[in-house]
Amino acid sequence: MAEREEEEKSRGFKVEDRRRFSAEGELKPEHQGQEAKAAEPGEGRQQAASEHTERPPAAPHPASDPGHRSGSEPEINFTTFVVSLSTQALMHLGEIPDPATNQRTHDLAAAQHMIDILGMLQNKTRGNLDPDEEGLLRSILFDLRMKYVETARH
Repeated sequence: MAEREEEEKSRGFKVEDRRRFSAEGELKPEHQGQEAKAAEPGEGRQQAASEHTERPPAAPHPASDPGHRSGSEPEINFTTFVVSLSTQALMHLGEIPDPATNQRTHDLAAAQHMIDILGMLQNKTRGNLDPDEEGLLRSILFDLRMKYVETARH
């Protein structure tokens, strides 16, 4: 038997499953007694940290859940994301006032940057959008590019 162990050691490494939870998310029987031990002072920080990361994630609290919205906030989806980027571009083109200062400013470099981001999104999402999203993005990009050319001429 000792020869076999020596042979296994000389072959390389041994794979050992040290996960605390089963595939169903339940604590394995061999780790159930360790729950109380981990809470005792004197345990190593590294062990406590690794045990913490192996636990299945808890359900998020509604207030900290990014999908949870209060009554006045719009739902975050592709459409609202594209509209927010286009609003920033319009602000940099001087079409709408900056909400912080209530002043209209022209920053063509920043406007071009926002338009380029929207163009990149159009390229990267090609074939993955529904027809409404694709049409919205195409329309917004056309309008922003026309406004950019018009603003750059003056």
